[in-house]
Amino acid sequence: MMTLLSAAPNTVLGNIIIASLSFIIVIVLIRTFAWKNITSIFEERANKINKDIDTAEAAKNEAEELVKQRTEELAGSKAEAAGIIETANDTANQNRAKILATANDEASATKQRVKEEIEQERKEALHSVKGDVADISVAIAEKLIGQSLDKSAQSQLIDSYLAKLGE
Repeated sequence: MMTLLSAAPNTVLGNIIIASLSFIIVIVLIRTFAWKNITSIFEERANKINKDIDTAEAAKNEAEELVKQRTEELAGSKAEAAGIIETANDTANQNRAKILATANDEASATKQRVKEEIEQERKEALHSVKGDVADISVAIAEKLIGQSLDKSAQSQLIDSYLAKLGE
């Protein structure tokens, strides 16, 4: 057993040296052969993440631009609709004014025509009554005066009677 104990301190130190040298060799080998691959994987990953972030920002900016554009289009559409409504209201008001003016003109024309018809009928009635009144008045006058009237006296008598009747 002694030999194991006496050889053990050297073995432990030897194991530490061998493990340390092996670790250093592994690090050098990794550094020489695999380090570029490992760092390139990390760089690719970082580049992919940066690219994804840039793409997301570009998509966000594009979406904001589309929202802004749609908002402007909506505002333009609202303004256009308001203009169309205003034009329609103006047209309706103009049409209403024209219709009212036409109706008033037609009413005035009808009123004037009715007045003219009434005046014409009154004249015709007076004219037709004139003959009847003339005959009656001549008969009355002949009875009152006791003599026959000539044409001019008869005409004067009728005209004076009609003038009094028209008042």
